[in-house]
Amino acid sequence: MNVTVIGSASAVDSEERALRDLYLEHGPALYTYVLRMLGGDTHRTEDVIQETLLRCWNKRNLVDDEGMAVRPWMFRVARNLVIDAHRTRMARPLETGGATWLGELGAEVDDIDRMLSSVVVREALRSLTPAHRDVIRATFLEDRTTQEAAELLGIPQGTVKSRVYYALRVLRLALREHGAVADEDGPSRRPDPARTAA
Repeated sequence: MNVTVIGSASAVDSEERALRDLYLEHGPALYTYVLRMLGGDTHRTEDVIQETLLRCWNKRNLVDDEGMAVRPWMFRVARNLVIDAHRTRMARPLETGGATWLGELGAEVDDIDRMLSSVVVREALRSLTPAHRDVIRATFLEDRTTQEAAELLGIPQGTVKSRVYYALRVLRLALREHGAVADEDGPSRRPDPARTAA
Protein backbone atom coordinates (compact mmCIF):
# COMPACT_ATOMS: atom_id res chain seq x y z
CA MET A 1 0.00 0.00 0.00
CA ASN A 2 1.49 3.32 -1.08
CA VAL A 3 0.26 6.32 0.91
CA THR A 4 1.29 9.90 0.27
CA VAL A 5 0.66 12.27 3.15
CA ILE A 6 -0.22 15.84 2.30
CA GLY A 7 2.89 17.90 2.68
CA SER A 8 5.23 14.92 2.89
CA ALA A 9 8.63 14.79 1.22
CA SER A 10 7.31 12.33 -1.37
CA ALA A 11 4.47 14.64 -2.39
CA VAL A 12 4.19 14.96 -6.14
CA ASP A 13 1.80 17.86 -6.36
CA SER A 14 3.22 21.38 -6.10
CA GLU A 15 0.46 22.37 -3.62
CA GLU A 16 1.41 19.52 -1.32
CA ARG A 17 5.07 20.54 -1.46
CA ALA A 18 4.05 24.15 -0.81
CA LEU A 19 2.10 23.08 2.30
CA ARG A 20 5.12 21.16 3.55
CA ASP A 21 7.40 24.13 2.95
CA LEU A 22 4.89 26.42 4.66
CA TYR A 23 4.86 24.15 7.71
CA LEU A 24 8.65 23.93 7.80
CA GLU A 25 9.01 27.70 7.54
CA HIS A 26 6.25 28.91 9.89
CA GLY A 27 5.43 25.80 11.96
CA PRO A 28 7.91 26.24 14.82
CA ALA A 29 7.00 29.90 15.45
CA LEU A 30 3.28 29.14 15.15
CA TYR A 31 3.65 26.18 17.52
CA THR A 32 5.38 28.33 20.14
CA TYR A 33 2.74 31.06 19.80
CA VAL A 34 -0.21 28.68 20.19
CA LEU A 35 1.47 26.69 22.96
CA ARG A 36 1.89 29.88 24.97
CA MET A 37 -1.77 30.82 24.41
CA LEU A 38 -2.94 27.37 25.56
CA GLY A 39 -0.82 27.34 28.69
CA GLY A 40 1.48 24.52 27.61
CA ASP A 41 -1.15 22.02 26.39
CA THR A 42 0.80 20.30 23.61
CA HIS A 43 -2.08 18.12 22.38
CA ARG A 44 -4.45 21.02 21.83
CA THR A 45 -1.59 23.03 20.31
CA GLU A 46 -1.00 20.34 17.72
CA ASP A 47 -4.73 20.25 16.94
CA VAL A 48 -4.80 24.02 16.40
CA ILE A 49 -1.70 23.90 14.16
CA GLN A 50 -3.24 21.10 12.12
CA GLU A 51 -6.54 22.96 11.74
CA THR A 52 -4.67 26.15 10.76
CA LEU A 53 -2.77 24.32 8.04
CA LEU A 54 -5.95 22.63 6.85
CA ARG A 55 -7.65 26.01 6.50
CA CYS A 56 -4.61 27.31 4.68
CA TRP A 57 -4.86 24.32 2.33
CA ASN A 58 -8.59 24.90 1.75
CA LYS A 59 -8.07 28.61 0.99
CA ARG A 60 -5.25 27.79 -1.41
CA ASN A 61 -3.23 30.36 0.48
CA LEU A 62 -0.02 28.34 0.33
CA VAL A 63 2.38 30.59 -1.51
CA ASP A 64 4.03 33.55 0.14
CA ASP A 65 3.78 35.93 -2.81
CA GLU A 66 4.04 39.14 -0.82
CA GLY A 67 6.88 38.28 1.54
CA MET A 68 5.35 37.47 4.95
CA ALA A 69 1.63 37.88 4.05
CA VAL A 70 0.78 34.23 4.85
CA ARG A 71 2.41 34.26 8.28
CA PRO A 72 0.17 36.93 9.88
CA TRP A 73 -2.87 35.24 8.34
CA MET A 74 -1.86 31.88 9.86
CA PHE A 75 -1.27 33.44 13.26
CA ARG A 76 -4.66 35.17 13.12
CA VAL A 77 -6.40 31.91 12.16
CA ALA A 78 -4.64 30.05 14.99
CA ARG A 79 -5.56 32.79 17.48
CA ASN A 80 -9.19 32.70 16.36
CA LEU A 81 -9.27 28.91 16.69
CA VAL A 82 -7.97 29.14 20.26
CA ILE A 83 -10.52 31.83 21.14
CA ASP A 84 -13.39 29.86 19.55
CA ALA A 85 -12.41 26.70 21.43
CA HIS A 86 -12.26 28.65 24.70
CA ARG A 87 -15.70 30.19 24.11
CA THR A 88 -17.14 26.80 23.24
CA ARG A 89 -15.80 25.28 26.46
CA MET A 90 -17.21 28.16 28.49
CA ALA A 91 -20.64 27.80 26.88
CA ARG A 92 -20.85 24.05 27.52
CA PRO A 93 -21.00 22.34 30.89
CA LEU A 94 -17.67 21.27 32.34
CA GLU A 95 -16.40 18.07 30.80
CA THR A 96 -15.23 15.35 33.14
CA GLY A 97 -12.59 12.73 32.58
CA GLY A 98 -13.32 9.07 32.05
CA ALA A 99 -13.72 7.94 35.66
CA THR A 100 -14.01 11.31 37.41
CA TRP A 101 -17.81 11.18 37.61
CA LEU A 102 -17.62 7.72 39.15
CA GLY A 103 -15.29 8.93 41.89
CA GLU A 104 -17.53 11.93 42.59
CA LEU A 105 -20.56 9.66 42.77
CA GLY A 106 -18.71 7.40 45.18
CA ALA A 107 -17.80 10.39 47.36
CA GLU A 108 -21.46 11.38 47.58
CA VAL A 109 -22.42 7.85 48.54
CA ASP A 110 -19.64 7.78 51.14
CA ASP A 111 -20.96 11.00 52.68
CA ILE A 112 -24.47 9.58 52.85
CA ASP A 113 -23.22 6.28 54.28
CA ARG A 114 -21.16 8.16 56.84
CA MET A 115 -24.16 10.22 57.87
CA LEU A 116 -26.42 7.17 58.13
CA SER A 117 -23.76 5.27 60.07
CA SER A 118 -23.42 8.13 62.53
CA VAL A 119 -27.19 8.15 63.10
CA VAL A 120 -27.20 4.39 63.71
CA VAL A 121 -24.20 4.60 66.08
CA ARG A 122 -25.80 7.51 67.94
CA GLU A 123 -28.98 5.45 68.43
CA ALA A 124 -26.91 2.48 69.59
CA LEU A 125 -25.03 4.68 72.09
CA ARG A 126 -28.37 5.82 73.52
CA SER A 127 -29.15 2.21 74.38
CA LEU A 128 -26.21 2.15 76.84
CA THR A 129 -26.49 2.99 80.50
CA PRO A 130 -24.97 6.36 81.49
CA ALA A 131 -22.00 4.61 83.18
CA HIS A 132 -21.24 2.54 80.07
CA ARG A 133 -21.69 5.58 77.79
CA ASP A 134 -19.23 7.60 79.92
CA VAL A 135 -16.61 4.86 79.70
CA ILE A 136 -17.00 4.51 75.91
CA ARG A 137 -16.79 8.28 75.50
CA ALA A 138 -13.68 8.52 77.70
CA THR A 139 -11.82 5.62 76.07
CA PHE A 140 -12.86 5.50 72.41
CA LEU A 141 -14.24 8.92 71.55
CA GLU A 142 -11.72 10.95 73.58
CA ASP A 143 -8.88 8.49 72.82
CA ARG A 144 -7.73 7.89 76.40
CA THR A 145 -6.10 4.84 77.90
CA THR A 146 -8.03 2.85 80.51
CA GLN A 147 -5.77 4.32 83.21
CA GLU A 148 -6.49 7.90 82.05
CA ALA A 149 -10.22 7.15 81.82
CA ALA A 150 -10.17 5.66 85.36
CA GLU A 151 -8.53 8.82 86.72
CA LEU A 152 -10.99 11.05 84.84
CA LEU A 153 -14.06 9.12 85.98
CA GLY A 154 -12.78 8.44 89.49
CA ILE A 155 -13.20 4.66 89.28
CA PRO A 156 -10.70 1.78 89.36
CA GLN A 157 -8.99 0.75 86.10
CA GLY A 158 -10.47 -2.77 86.31
CA THR A 159 -13.96 -1.27 86.44
CA VAL A 160 -13.21 0.76 83.29
CA LYS A 161 -12.09 -2.41 81.49
CA SER A 162 -15.16 -4.32 82.62
CA ARG A 163 -17.56 -1.54 81.62
CA VAL A 164 -15.88 -1.18 78.20
CA TYR A 165 -16.26 -4.93 77.62
CA TYR A 166 -19.98 -4.98 78.51
CA ALA A 167 -20.68 -1.70 76.74
CA LEU A 168 -19.17 -3.07 73.52
CA ARG A 169 -21.33 -6.19 73.81
CA VAL A 170 -24.47 -4.07 74.19
CA LEU A 171 -23.39 -1.82 71.30
CA ARG A 172 -22.79 -4.84 69.07
CA LEU A 173 -26.27 -6.17 69.85
CA ALA A 174 -27.87 -2.76 69.26
CA LEU A 175 -26.05 -2.34 65.94
CA ARG A 176 -27.07 -5.85 64.91
CA GLU A 177 -30.72 -4.94 65.63
CA HIS A 178 -30.33 -1.89 63.37
CA GLY A 179 -28.80 -4.08 60.65
CA ALA A 180 -25.44 -2.32 60.80
CA VAL A 181 -23.42 -5.38 61.91
CA ALA A 182 -23.61 -8.86 60.45
CA ASP A 183 -24.08 -11.82 62.75
CA GLU A 184 -20.82 -13.23 64.08
CA ASP A 185 -21.85 -16.80 63.36
CA GLY A 186 -22.69 -16.09 59.75
CA PRO A 187 -24.60 -18.70 57.81
CA SER A 188 -24.84 -21.99 59.64
CA ARG A 189 -22.57 -24.64 58.23
CA ARG A 190 -24.00 -28.09 58.28
CA PRO A 191 -21.98 -31.05 57.12
CA ASP A 192 -22.61 -32.05 53.55
CA PRO A 193 -24.45 -35.42 53.61
CA ALA A 194 -22.75 -36.48 50.36
CA ARG A 195 -19.30 -36.03 51.91
CA THR A 196 -20.07 -37.72 55.23
CA ALA A 197 -21.60 -40.78 53.54
CA ALA A 198 -18.47 -41.50 51.53
